[in-house]
Amino acid sequence: MKKKIRVDLRRNRSKPPRNRVWSAEDDESPSGERVRAKGDISRKRTIIQDEGDQARSTGKAIDAGQVEMPAVAGAGCLAGRVLRMQGLQSVVETDDGRQFRCAVRRLLKSLATEERGVVAPGDRVWIRPSLGDEGFIEKIEPRHGILTRSSKKREHVMVANVDQVVIVASLIEPDLKPHLIDRYLVSAAQGNIAPIICLNKADLVECVALQPLIGLYSQLGVPMLLTSAISGQGIGQLRKRLVGRETVFAGQSGVGKSSLLNALQPGLDLQVREVSEVNEKGKHTTTTAQLIRLDCGGWVVDTPGIRQFQLWDILPEELEGYFPEFRSYVPLCGYPDCTHTHEDRCAIKEAVTRGRINERRYHSYLGMFTGKLDEGKM
Repeated sequence: MKKKIRVDLRRNRSKPPRNRVWSAEDDESPSGERVRAKGDISRKRTIIQDEGDQARSTGKAIDAGQVEMPAVAGAGCLAGRVLRMQGLQSVVETDDGRQFRCAVRRLLKSLATEERGVVAPGDRVWIRPSLGDEGFIEKIEPRHGILTRSSKKREHVMVANVDQVVIVASLIEPDLKPHLIDRYLVSAAQGNIAPIICLNKADLVECVALQPLIGLYSQLGVPMLLTSAISGQGIGQLRKRLVGRETVFAGQSGVGKSSLLNALQPGLDLQVREVSEVNEKGKHTTTTAQLIRLDCGGWVVDTPGIRQFQLWDILPEELEGYFPEFRSYVPLCGYPDCTHTHEDRCAIKEAVTRGRINERRYHSYLGMFTGKLDEGKM
């Protein structure tokens, strides 16, 4: 069964085009006359959709950020998955193992959405092959398990349809930033992805001092791994957690995500670079997220390193729900709308003072609540 629905399309422009007058003689239009639509320019279109199709989900909730998808038009379309993005094209592997370089159907690119791009690595799609190994993406299936962030006031879906995220943080060069880990944990909870924290370059530091940090996250139920791509420490444990799963590796530039993947599966030969000697910051080596099939079973996604991670679509009032250690204290606050920032009868602040809630985690909450990036050292 098919059904017709109306969908919103992107607006061409919010203001009329500039009047280009080449000479005074060419300007014969009456003074003050304007030919344009009244108010904002709106665009809609009727599309055919399969009966029972659900709107595409952001992973937060099945009806959040929904974008209606058209039905796959006619026979000859193939199901596949987006492996990586290459400029304006997506590399899609179909269910029969073939790969196609696909452009996105113009209608999909025109759909009104807050996303930076309508297609993301990991998306399950329907494509229509054309000449040789080329084709067009006709439809994007509903998503689950997404890792997303804010980029230039738009949503950047880094990867879709994954089970877990390995948050890779280096212990040195660049230095460990627990506040950045906390932001990833919130985004993972928002996208319904199980988190794993991987503290890399363990061969370069004395790990005894890390026990309080490891204990903190372990009490929150987050698995912690100490790894080294050089010595091989923790690689076997990490590999076991990847078997049969679909996992995204995420973290700032220079923490060693590609090096870990090379150690996990010899022969990948992913490009790696040294950390800058000037500012001890990582250099961007991986430039696009890509799905990699593991010999031991499962998939991993290597993502480009980032230096800032801004949350997307989380209201300050919702933030307390993403901090598990807050939950038992929230009902004890003196005000039902307590923000846990400045109130005088706040059970969260009192728990921090008494040492029952980690002070650094509380400062992470404050940074996210105010929208200020706080990714300082431990």
